[in-house]
Amino acid sequence: MSLKKSILVIILVLLIDQISKIYIKTHFTLHQDIEVFNWFRIIFVENKGMAWGVELPGSYGKLVLTLFRVVAITGIGYWLYDSVRKNSSAILTFCIALIFAGAFGNIIDSIFYGMLFSESTNIHVASFLPEGGGYEGVFYGKVVDMIQFTFYDDILPEWIPFVGGEHFSFFDPVFNIADSAISVGVFLLIIFNKRAFPQKEA
Repeated sequence: MSLKKSILVIILVLLIDQISKIYIKTHFTLHQDIEVFNWFRIIFVENKGMAWGVELPGSYGKLVLTLFRVVAITGIGYWLYDSVRKNSSAILTFCIALIFAGAFGNIIDSIFYGMLFSESTNIHVASFLPEGGGYEGVFYGKVVDMIQFTFYDDILPEWIPFVGGEHFSFFDPVFNIADSAISVGVFLLIIFNKRAFPQKEA
């Protein structure tokens, strides 16, 4: 896949990601949700740390995490450039472009959202470019998440050993388009591993 097509994929993912985040941030109160289907909800949460809500401790934990993300995406960007330069397989280049776009989308939140938006609360919807300034400084923004697929949320059948009759929910994490792009890119690399990394004949 050419560099132009890779850039097009990145721009498309970033547009969808940022438009969805900005809309949620400026139209939803924190933790407000809409049930689309019984297994699919739009719910606004903010993530200070890594995936699954993990946070680095201390006042500089968030800064260290954001700087790590910047270093990581620099490496991913070089990987993408090198793959295009070497005319690697289209599936490999496409997957790297997805991963790069997803990582970059969340970095935008981490670096800029603290300056661009007011604080989101359970009562007030955030505003864009507030007069009094944003809720945090550069590098301290929170990542906006809004998609939740809970495929099972019910009481387990009594016949299941040990846990029968107890409440169980499957796949509760809330994520965003950027997370999805990263996950899809990694998943496709695993599924099409042989096509993405063809072995050269001896």
